[in-house]
Amino acid sequence: MKFITSGKVKDVYDDGDTLIFRFSNRISVFDKIIPTEIENKGESLCRTSSFWFRYIGDHGIKNHFIEMVDRRTMRVHKYDVPDKVGPSSSNYVIPLEFITRHYVAGSLYDRLKAGSTKPEDIGFNHFPEYGEKLPSPLFEVTTKREKTDRLLDMDEALKISGLTREEYEEIQETVLNIDEMMDSEVGKRGLIHADGKKEIALGPKREIVIVDTFGTADEDRFWEKKDYDAGKIVELSKEMVRQYYRSTGYHDRLYDARSRGLPEPDIPPLPDGMAKKVSDLYRTMYERITGQKW
Repeated sequence: MKFITSGKVKDVYDDGDTLIFRFSNRISVFDKIIPTEIENKGESLCRTSSFWFRYIGDHGIKNHFIEMVDRRTMRVHKYDVPDKVGPSSSNYVIPLEFITRHYVAGSLYDRLKAGSTKPEDIGFNHFPEYGEKLPSPLFEVTTKREKTDRLLDMDEALKISGLTREEYEEIQETVLNIDEMMDSEVGKRGLIHADGKKEIALGPKREIVIVDTFGTADEDRFWEKKDYDAGKIVELSKEMVRQYYRSTGYHDRLYDARSRGLPEPDIPPLPDGMAKKVSDLYRTMYERITGQKW
């Protein structure tokens, strides 16, 4: 196998006609890799995303998954990663991330507080509370290969991705369909699927193919339904780690530096107790999401 790249979460190898994903125990937030490894995390991501690839495959949705090689490694179909794409390109990974939001949370809530997103933009006639359900799902697109993710309007998204408007709308329909299935599945085990992101390729005939990983505690936000119904939000995803760094003031220092073009402060490691808590979360969330034993 030929080593290709080491990302925030996984190492990627070329194995001829296929790629090998080796999931690490690295963890990142705010586009920063935390200098703390999380036990069980790589295994949780590999096994959880493998579950979802099989699940959507059984429902007729094309994806790149071939097999799990071991508990931290999967084999997938290979797609090109060209510098430039257009309406005549094919067999490539779209250089965008596709995000669906079903509740007011995370960076959407930050944008509402900052005023860059208005309540009426997302269907409200009042300022929503954190955790409030959106009147209808919000489909958003961000950059993928820039230093930090950047929200795009449709015109720029189409220009960057080489997609036609019809293909963009087909992707939106497919992603929302997957989310509906996901929410139904995890709802059996008392979870709410609040939001998540997906990556997509276009196949040899420009057919939609779900790639990378999705539906894990890294890419998606899950809440405890019984607590939500009682008026309390319990984060059951990597959001727990983001909230920790918000509570320490690191998030504000980082984004202040970014907004002013200053050197970004190094992200400090997680305390041992917090790292253990996060490790336990990834292991138990595999069971809660998939219904399978660790």
